[in-house]
Amino acid sequence: MKKKDLEFFKKHLTEQLETLLAGASDTVSGMTDERPTFPDPTDRAALESDRNFMLRIRDRERKLIGKIHDALDRIDNSTYGICEICGESISAKRLKARPVTTQCIECKTREEAKENAFEA
Repeated sequence: MKKKDLEFFKKHLTEQLETLLAGASDTVSGMTDERPTFPDPTDRAALESDRNFMLRIRDRERKLIGKIHDALDRIDNSTYGICEICGESISAKRLKARPVTTQCIECKTREEAKENAFEA
């Protein structure tokens, strides 16, 4: 992969990481703020439901943060953009769509087909 392309992906991943970390910080500070009291149990239930939903989103983002760190490590050790299964290059189009991917589209398609066959 060209140095210019690697710099683009590194910048993109770093920006995405900073955005995710800022959102996580906002969630933590929002959860530690003083809790409002609701005389109506329905309002309290709605607040708890919203918080649970937000925590599920943040858990998904936490996993994405780990994948971003891994992708940045692959950039640093010159293995970014190489499929971990077949060793071929991952297309730039795929990397732009999913910059944390570790598999080319062919290997990922085969993996998903095996998973679907196993579930059926």
